[in-house]
Amino acid sequence: MDLRQHPEKFHGYCRMSVRSFDVLLASLRPGLTFQDTNMRRCISPEERLIVTLRFLATGNSFSSLHFEFLLGVSTISRIVRQTCDVIWQTLRGAVMPEPVADLWIQIAEGFYVDAQFPNCIGALDGKHIRVKKPPHSGSRYFNYKQYFSVVLMALADSKYKFIIVDIGAYGSTADARIFSTSRMGARLQANQLALPKPRLLPGSTGPPAPFVIVADEGFALTPHVMRPFPRRNLTDSVTAGVYLTIG
Repeated sequence: MDLRQHPEKFHGYCRMSVRSFDVLLASLRPGLTFQDTNMRRCISPEERLIVTLRFLATGNSFSSLHFEFLLGVSTISRIVRQTCDVIWQTLRGAVMPEPVADLWIQIAEGFYVDAQFPNCIGALDGKHIRVKKPPHSGSRYFNYKQYFSVVLMALADSKYKFIIVDIGAYGSTADARIFSTSRMGARLQANQLALPKPRLLPGSTGPPAPFVIVADEGFALTPHVMRPFPRRNLTDSVTAGVYLTIG
């Protein structure tokens, strides 16, 4: 059955519309096109992309996809890795461009409109991605949730869109350390992220306040990272006092 003739089934299978698939394929085709050999014909860009999308959409094992596409397990593994690399190299400039001052201002305006939080340029957190224990890795990937993982550290805007990502840290490493040793954290600390100059908060007469990232209490408080009070040091009376002061 040709899934293209059934748009709803195509969307359910690939998690995207036929039109989106074609637009994506047109961008990736040069990087997914290989030469035929005397021994065999190469796998088409269309099939490479749909195999990868199926893997990303379902998380099915390579062994399961082997029966679904009648391709070798090692071939599927290679296709997924190559295609993901081509997707990143081809689209990262358009999907996740280098932030500049004007972009930070737009993000801040979005947070003010959506969350009434002024001068906020992103929400920061880490996400543990479950993996099989890599050989000879000891406990480096074993996290506090009692499974093996790598960490996706991401800064997102008020629409949940990623602005900057850092992927691949050991699951055993704390979020604060991952951020401080990441390129993102290092550039923030060195004032190399082209942040706008501090500006007055709405309804304030000064002094100007810096633009900040919001994070949970697992991160350190810095001039550009805002985090809540540690819950271990808060009592009901202190919390009530904070709310009364704010109110």
